[in-house]
This record gives sequence, C-alpha cells and structure tokens, in this order.
Amino acid sequence: MASKTVNLTELREHTSKDDIWVLINGKVYDVSKFIDEHPGGDEVILSEAGKDGTEAFEDVGHSDEARALLPGMLVGEFEPSDVTKAYQSTATAAAMENAVQQTSNVMYFVPLAALVAYFAWRFYY
Repeated sequence: MASKTVNLTELREHTSKDDIWVLINGKVYDVSKFIDEHPGGDEVILSEAGKDGTEAFEDVGHSDEARALLPGMLVGEFEPSDVTKAYQSTATAAAMENAVQQTSNVMYFVPLAALVAYFAWRFYY
C-alpha cells in the first residue's frame, strides 16, 4: 500500500470499532484488524481512535514485536501542518479535564473547611 498524507479531519473520521486510525509518532495507522488481538483490550485502542496516541503507546512500553507490526498497518504520514492542531486539541482536552478536577476538589474542600471552622468555633467559645 502506497503511503499517503493524512490530515486531522480525515484522522478524526476513523473512530469506530470497525474502522480505527491512530496517530503514533507522526504516522497514521489503521489498527482495525488488530483490535481483537490487542493484549490490552479494545478499550485501550478505542480511547485513542482518531487522535494522537503517541503518549499512550510509548507509556506502555510496547515490545519490539508490537512495533514490528506497525509497518503493516501504516496508512500514511500525518499532515505536518496538522501536527500542531492535533497536539493543541489533546492539550486543550487535558487542560479542561484538569480544570474540572480542580473545581470538583474545591467543591468538597470549601464545605468541609466551613464545617471544621464551625466546630472549632463552637468548641472554643
């Protein structure tokens, strides 16, 4: 199969279990046929479908055998101008998730602090 250039829009179109493309280290792979054999389960791959899965792929520490399978699944190179957009969208999603987590932590801390302050006031006065 001849290598082609894949843009961000095209990458994001392939997110179903029967048609999964993942971006890893600047290259786009069609992992649809491998999903049922993936040792980590299909949920792991589905969570990275249509986006940059480089960090998830590298964090797991895939074996040489796993890396040897990649050339057979290669769709093409990722559009260089879209690389920044892919990383920005991933960073934006991570930032939003972090903000939600921090807000939810504050939602628990403030009432708890008020309750402790009330009992401390009642105890000392």
